[in-house]
Amino acid sequence: MVLGIDEAGRGPVIGPMVICGVLASEETIKQLQELGVKDSKQLSRKRRKCLQEGIINVVEEYVLIEIAPCEIDSWLSSPGLNSLEAEKTAEIIRKLKPRITYLDAPGKASSYAKLLRSILPPESCIVAENFADKKYPIVSAASILAKVRRDEIIEELHRQYNADFGSGYPGDKKTRDFLIRYYQQNGKFPEIVRTKWATIGKLIVSENQCSLNLSETPSKRYNNNGRS
Repeated sequence: MVLGIDEAGRGPVIGPMVICGVLASEETIKQLQELGVKDSKQLSRKRRKCLQEGIINVVEEYVLIEIAPCEIDSWLSSPGLNSLEAEKTAEIIRKLKPRITYLDAPGKASSYAKLLRSILPPESCIVAENFADKKYPIVSAASILAKVRRDEIIEELHRQYNADFGSGYPGDKKTRDFLIRYYQQNGKFPEIVRTKWATIGKLIVSENQCSLNLSETPSKRYNNNGRS
């Protein structure tokens, strides 16, 4: 059995990060290729949603882990976001017990693989590569399921807050406008925001909308080779 692991939502300032593990046989991986599975970023939202059902129907098992903004904040300064992702990834590997695991590595692949192996049994077979979601269909499948779930959560939050704050990424104007407006009205950010993201402090300063004193705000969004 082969396991593919990927995440969605590592870089946003709003919402959770979602990590997915997909377990499949070699024969099932061929079926995934026939379905047209590829890196989720190369697929439209509609296409990802269509593929979701096909993936779930053919794979042996899959696991989704949602990491809340507060948990991300608590890990961000120390030991770091890569360590948090590695812990959750190891949790999936222990649960599904694959023969081999392929995963999309954040930052320097060799360093992340070393980190992951340090918290897994020595017999664990790990292939950690950058852009693995483009190379391995099993990782592409995990990428799609993670992205679809992250999109669903963002839609739910739009309804909950009665606001279209866009994607939740720092570069999204809708996201920035929502953050400024919410803070002005409430004197704080909602629980869906990663408050230790450097984006928060930089956004408030750059927009000159209000002053904010956030302790322990890191000088960079990620501390240990994380991706934006």
